[in-house]
Amino acid sequence: MIRLGSLAGYAFEGPRLLGGWSPPSHPAVYAILYKPHPETKPETYAVIYVGHADDLSTERLPFHHPRAHCWIRRAGSRWRVYICTYQVPGGLRSHREQITQELSAIYHPSCNEQQYERSWKDEWIGEYSAPTTGPLTTGREPTSGYDSGAPTGT
Repeated sequence: MIRLGSLAGYAFEGPRLLGGWSPPSHPAVYAILYKPHPETKPETYAVIYVGHADDLSTERLPFHHPRAHCWIRRAGSRWRVYICTYQVPGGLRSHREQITQELSAIYHPSCNEQQYERSWKDEWIGEYSAPTTGPLTTGREPTSGYDSGAPTGT
């Protein structure tokens, strides 16, 4: 198991060597990985592609996928390409798309043609300023003793 995503929130099955892997016929999000430093950091993987499918067995995996040439080039060999999958519990296609976009925004996988930004830009929603966005203050000077906030008598 490998955890990917914001705060490593998604528990993916794998990684498994893509060569020789048989894709199951179920919907899932998948990530293609490789080991950038296999000799010095053998447990470290880099995400080079993320995608999703309504049926993994129709994705033309392992190496007939349209982006497979990029994966092999990036990893250096087809025997250095790994896959991990995540079946979204109760998830719809829209959930898988959202997770794929999130992973793409976080990892910027070099073999994905579509890239996503992970932060808002001012021109998208305009600048925002409100009293609640500054430091938390009461606007009063501190007083000695207990102040219950109850109104004082007249």
